[in-house]
Amino acid sequence: MSSLPEIRRSDRAMSDDEAMRLLERGYSARVATIDAGGYPYCVPMLYVAINGRLYIHGTSARGHLRANVDHCDKVCFEIDEPSEVFAYGRFECDTGLAYRSVIVFGTIRVVVADNAKREFLDALMAKYANPAWKRPQGFYPRLTAITVYEIAIERVSGKFSALPDMSQQWPARDRTMSPNAIAPSSTVAPTSS
Repeated sequence: MSSLPEIRRSDRAMSDDEAMRLLERGYSARVATIDAGGYPYCVPMLYVAINGRLYIHGTSARGHLRANVDHCDKVCFEIDEPSEVFAYGRFECDTGLAYRSVIVFGTIRVVVADNAKREFLDALMAKYANPAWKRPQGFYPRLTAITVYEIAIERVSGKFSALPDMSQQWPARDRTMSPNAIAPSSTVAPTSS
């Protein structure tokens, strides 16, 4: 794999184990592929992690995702758990987001074997299905109507930003990134009476 930049904010880096745990429990992902014109294409997907690999699926009809996978096997996969937006300084630009996220770079391929597709569907239903639905389990009459994709992880990195305690948020503490700036009085939002 080509060399990729390291995480700029290494103080926010997760360990590889933490990143993998977040990948295993994450809800949905954004999967980015590259088309023949060199443009990225990003789509939200449900997914499962099985034995250190990631799996997604879509229709067997050839659309943008399948065309991209057939063109280039490089993929970027992202999940996140956003928390709260918070103010850390006195200006509107002094705003942050508490979050946890994982980025995966790897290769993607089409899964052909029916038994592997069934294993994926079993794991997908175990992760997302509601037991109250009481539907027949392990029965997939449209198995040939879906395409399952396997993502081999080449690099994974996780990052987080914890929600600061209220004593560390503005106005209790001013942590503006431009401490010498003075806002013109006309930009201050009026207070309601």
